[in-house]
Amino acid sequence: MPRIVTITSDFGWKDYYLAIMKGAILTQVPEVNLVDITHEIENYDIVHAAFVVQNTWKSFPAGTIHIISVNDFGNPSQTFLAIKQSEHYFLGPDNGIFSLVFPEAPAETFQLPFPRTAVSPFPLKEVYANAVAHIHQNLPFHDIGSPLTNIVKRLSFQPVITPSRIQGTVIHIDNYENAIVNIRKDLFERVGHGRSFSILFKRHDPIRQLNERYQDVPIGEVLSFFNSAGYLEIAINMGKASSLLDLKLEDSVQIDFA
Repeated sequence: MPRIVTITSDFGWKDYYLAIMKGAILTQVPEVNLVDITHEIENYDIVHAAFVVQNTWKSFPAGTIHIISVNDFGNPSQTFLAIKQSEHYFLGPDNGIFSLVFPEAPAETFQLPFPRTAVSPFPLKEVYANAVAHIHQNLPFHDIGSPLTNIVKRLSFQPVITPSRIQGTVIHIDNYENAIVNIRKDLFERVGHGRSFSILFKRHDPIRQLNERYQDVPIGEVLSFFNSAGYLEIAINMGKASSLLDLKLEDSVQIDFA
């Protein structure tokens, strides 16, 4: 069975960078199955990229290699990592993105060799292609690079919790302009204990009930529910919540319990 290699990047589709990276990988390992997660991450936005990868990688089979090529040179040291976590492999820059993907630092982390003297105008293709080939050939993972114990850390927005309140933040606006908040269902249930509640944001009327799907309310009505990834989502049935409700990234969303 061909090994799966997923790619998440901020390359977009107009330029040649993605193509030459794929070409370099296929030149070394022609039999891999390349899967595009998305290449429409906003430029340098590691928070968006981490959110996407965090909510997709577990859907792939064990042994999958995940390349995250976003803001590759955000760290002046130009350090690139190979990580093994739960029988999956991750390749990407040491710019803080992996501290957002994984709540706890992975045990198996290695610094990949970087061809600093390479003639190639796009050395990333060699970094990732060489690492994919190493993993695909089932060579010892600890030989892929130098052991690394400290990776760059990026603090993520975390909800503020009191006995009767959860203060969250909009962490993602999806393609339909639904607003995803960093309040997870298990946290809501743990703090709420089944109490009635009000979801407050901007100066809009509070939302006082949760739905299960968009169609539970009439077209154009505001609703909220916990989505398939377990996050609180604020939406408008057949509408654009972000634009119509003026909800933007990092905006505050508060849940008050009775």
